[in-house]
Amino acid sequence: MKKKFKLTNVDCANCAQKMEDSINKIPGVEKARVSFMMQKLTVEADEEKFDDIMTQATAICKAIEPDCSLIIH
Repeated sequence: MKKKFKLTNVDCANCAQKMEDSINKIPGVEKARVSFMMQKLTVEADEEKFDDIMTQATAICKAIEPDCSLIIH
């Protein structure tokens, strides 16, 4: 399953890269891509685990950028 999310309040490219690297380490994630310029997150992951993966991904984003939020695209 592949879904795109709009990111808000990601203030630096380094933070976006940290988010991408951390999300890619979540079990069940096939590929995650964070575009700082477009303020987008694209996640390809196991459909059965997708909700749990996105819960973890949201927590990762908030830990790196506390004001960040994800909006389904």
